[in-house]
Amino acid sequence: MTRVAARQCARLAPSLMFLVILCLLALPTAVLARPAGPWQAATPIEALPGSSGDVNTAFVDGCPIQSPNGLSLYMASNRPGGLGGLDIWVAHRSGTEVGFGEPVNLGAPINSTADDFCPTPVRGKGLFFVSSRTVAGACGGPDIYFARKNPASGWTDPVNLGCQVNSAGGEAGPSYFEAGGERWLYFSTGPDIMASRSVGRGGFGPETPVAELNSAAGDFRPNVGNNGLEIVFDSDRAGTLGGLDLWFATRPSVDHPWSAPVNAGSDLNTAANETRGSFSWDGATLLFGRAPGPEGATDIFM
Repeated sequence: MTRVAARQCARLAPSLMFLVILCLLALPTAVLARPAGPWQAATPIEALPGSSGDVNTAFVDGCPIQSPNGLSLYMASNRPGGLGGLDIWVAHRSGTEVGFGEPVNLGAPINSTADDFCPTPVRGKGLFFVSSRTVAGACGGPDIYFARKNPASGWTDPVNLGCQVNSAGGEAGPSYFEAGGERWLYFSTGPDIMASRSVGRGGFGPETPVAELNSAAGDFRPNVGNNGLEIVFDSDRAGTLGGLDLWFATRPSVDHPWSAPVNAGSDLNTAANETRGSFSWDGATLLFGRAPGPEGATDIFM
């Protein structure tokens, strides 16, 4: 269920919004040590004491990720009550050892009549996510957007990160972290894992393939631990246990390349599809989606 130890955005013009993004994200981040050892066997997230029975449903419930404080669970679902297609939902809890309550739809402007998915909350009440909405400035296919939450007025209008990051190929699984004095965004474009480094006060630079993580198969939805030294992603490369599996890679420092990816093994992977793994802030818990799941099309496991 948990890890014994690891392998380790009021409306604003887009240009101003990028400043907000960077100022918001330029917060000190602690580099946490990762404990050593294997992962425990995965269980449905509803196995947590006091969990709502509506975290997983008969519908698609996936792309899970915890807020940095571990008290909120963001996810994508096409369950009834949404605005259309996949929507982003959030469930809350009172402490990190208990289950999450019933998920609530984030509503507009985060969600739209199109698919909105792969949420990634960051410190300072910011949210990266992916949307296939058709708006001016969209780059083609699902794009990565950023919004922030104002305690008084709610979520700001999402801002597209621009076509230096987004492409016609479609993006998924944004993962933000700070390391080595720099800000990074990892994500997948089409079947490859990409990285984009922050550029001064103007947002993120061009996407660059992360060669050591990519293969001739599909490599998707990366999530980097907050220390920048471990990554999990899903892939159907040779060596899977069936369909898409979770794979890990590590590096000794952010200046080094990633190690050769290693399959997470049968405690996490099955003959089903395991997708969009995400680390908790302390690296001790891993969430992911499994399709099909015991309750529906996709269920959340931890």
